[in-house]
Amino acid sequence: MKSIFKISLTTLLICFLSFQVTAQSSKYKCMLQMSNYMGEGAYVVVSLINAKGEYEKTLYVMGDDKKWYKSLKEWHKFYAQKPTDISAKTGASVTGGDRSITTIEIEDSKINKGYKLRFESAVEDQKYYTNDLEIPLTTEGIAQKTEGKGYIRYVRLNKI
Repeated sequence: MKSIFKISLTTLLICFLSFQVTAQSSKYKCMLQMSNYMGEGAYVVVSLINAKGEYEKTLYVMGDDKKWYKSLKEWHKFYAQKPTDISAKTGASVTGGDRSITTIEIEDSKINKGYKLRFESAVEDQKYYTNDLEIPLTTEGIAQKTEGKGYIRYVRLNKI
């Protein structure tokens, strides 16, 4: 009888924890509009930056040829120290004037806690932007259209 109780309690606990994990993050549609630059497709990485200004997690990479990841210099330092499988978080690079719509997942616990999203961009044989744009992970910051400084014209997030 005790073992049935323990099994039932363990199963209930696992189900509860599984529910908690899925309930703690939200998905956002990320619409990125590129500026009208001339040249090759841009590689853009979307990173979660903590309150200390440090890379914490890679949320998405636009550009799937790994040989060009080194052109995203600051992010690549982080990625090289903690290599993770990002194959499910990659897509095509984005060229001048194009638009990209992707989905990113953000933990709800990061909102209004000093975190931000950093969009880093690089184009072959052109300037590299460590901080093409940053979006503060605040209720207000997520709701606004954010202008870029380099290859990115703007980014807009919408909660799904």
